[in-house]
Amino acid sequence: MHAVQIDRHGGPEVLTVREIAEPVLADGEVLIRTTASSLNPVDWKTRAWQVGPPLPATLGWDLAGRIVASTDPAHEVGKPVIAMSAQIATGLGTWAEHVALPGRLVTAAPATVPLADAAALPLAGVTALQALRTAELTAGERILVIGAAGAVGGLAVQLARQTGAQADALVSRPGHEHAARELGAQEVWHRRDDLPHGRYPVILDTAGIDASTALVPDGRYVSIADHPLPDVPGARKSYVQENATDLAHLAKLVDAHELRLRIADRYPYTDIRAAHERFEASGLLGKILITF
Repeated sequence: MHAVQIDRHGGPEVLTVREIAEPVLADGEVLIRTTASSLNPVDWKTRAWQVGPPLPATLGWDLAGRIVASTDPAHEVGKPVIAMSAQIATGLGTWAEHVALPGRLVTAAPATVPLADAAALPLAGVTALQALRTAELTAGERILVIGAAGAVGGLAVQLARQTGAQADALVSRPGHEHAARELGAQEVWHRRDDLPHGRYPVILDTAGIDASTALVPDGRYVSIADHPLPDVPGARKSYVQENATDLAHLAKLVDAHELRLRIADRYPYTDIRAAHERFEASGLLGKILITF
């Protein structure tokens, strides 16, 4: 089978489509014929930086496809599924024609969107959901989402509204303000200096921008970014964890039309270098899918 791998770190040129051995299932695992994955910031960071599992390594965290073999009685052959695999820690990358994963990481795909599109959900969705949980956001509160036009930020705005909170947004450019509003943000800014001071009990930073002046005293400031936290008492990091229960919850929200997936572009896995170049050009309003 074919997989997208790196055997050294660097630019898109280090990405290689190569023939590798088919996975052999262990007890409690499922074999998935990949329909699509997607590109996330962690993928280019793993490619470019000296991080990740031993090389050569198959990249990719997101997965949508159909089960073609199973040693887990909870999962039947033929079932359309989605999963998130913590590739950087485990080495179980998803950019391959067939992927073997523990059944505990797998859940039913949303039925109301094409299976390929469902690949946009796992990492970004679970990251947003768990970050809001870390922030202890409750109904009636007001939250500022930094990077609200991005993949995680856009889902966070929708999830915040779904919990009954009011979501406002900071985006990177004027052209992205409409996208944040379409997702449900009420007030939207593209300049950090224009943010109201001391307004928000909760701030979620998905972009590494210090907007702590907009936080109320003793507010909760949660970041998923690689940048250092601002020097405020309520600042904390949220680190995404594999969790099929969270993923199943998100899939149900998609099927209930309470969570919208945004697709910016699609590339066959054989054009993976072009997909990375497009991703790193920035300005995307939606995910880049990698199709198999």
